[in-house]
Amino acid sequence: MNKPRIVFAGTPEFALASLTALVDAGRVPVAVYTQPDRPAGRGRRTSASPVKIYAIQQGMPVFQPQSLRDDRAAADLASLRPDLLIVAAYGLILPQNVLDIPTATCINVHASILPRWRGAAPIQAAILAGDRTTGISLMRMTAGLDCGPVFSIRSVDIGDDESAGELHDRLAVLGGELLVADLGRIISGDLQPVEQDDTAATYAGKIRKQDAEIDWTHSAEALHRHIRAYNPVPGAFFFTDQSVRVKVWHATVVSSVNARPGSFIQYDKDGIVVACGTGGLRLDTLQLPGKRRADAREFVSQISLS
Repeated sequence: MNKPRIVFAGTPEFALASLTALVDAGRVPVAVYTQPDRPAGRGRRTSASPVKIYAIQQGMPVFQPQSLRDDRAAADLASLRPDLLIVAAYGLILPQNVLDIPTATCINVHASILPRWRGAAPIQAAILAGDRTTGISLMRMTAGLDCGPVFSIRSVDIGDDESAGELHDRLAVLGGELLVADLGRIISGDLQPVEQDDTAATYAGKIRKQDAEIDWTHSAEALHRHIRAYNPVPGAFFFTDQSVRVKVWHATVVSSVNARPGSFIQYDKDGIVVACGTGGLRLDTLQLPGKRRADAREFVSQISLS
């Protein structure tokens, strides 16, 4: 198979990195699938996905079905006669009849070291759990949730203060690099996938906004990971005694704190320190509703907690 017909399916920035890597390597998809345009931002204006915007710029046909479970969507994909279907953060379930359409295989670019953190939010889950490493897995897709055999893995260390957004950007680039590096051997059959150990599987469910609320009874170390994991989406937050919702974008662990969880040990122009279940957190960057992010000095001038 000298020049396989590739169909790419993906939606957000993470997927865009894999698509651009394919194009830069001369493996231009014959078509691109991405989720339908949706409202986004404060104005809730309907916006195209990053993948769609790029695909149109490159002159690639774009398909945006609401679902791949109906016969028409499957027929449209089959009409493209794909040899390979490459998926990265597409966001729609691919049923078995769709996975059976490509003549060669379906490949998924997944942001974890499988079988750890199957599911929708592997980057956040790795940070929350305190994992020291994560990575990218190239997996042959099956009908189950991220349980197909794995072609290859590339690992990276997670920084002690790294946010999910920062880790996402590194993994997105790594995903594109690994895909391009190993795609030729996958196509030729020289790289065969290895079955996952299902007994070692862990799962990362979809993130809800309420998951990001800070519970001060947890340890400072756990909450430091919590703040990093939910930066930038949806943003870790707490409510003041006046029911003001405050987002926290960056914090530092202070080990020498022993007070009632949630109490402010310090709240002045020199810093904000909150007691946790064990230790405390110095809140370095915060944000009030409708305001821009602010350091502690600026924040205490915006709101009084006394």
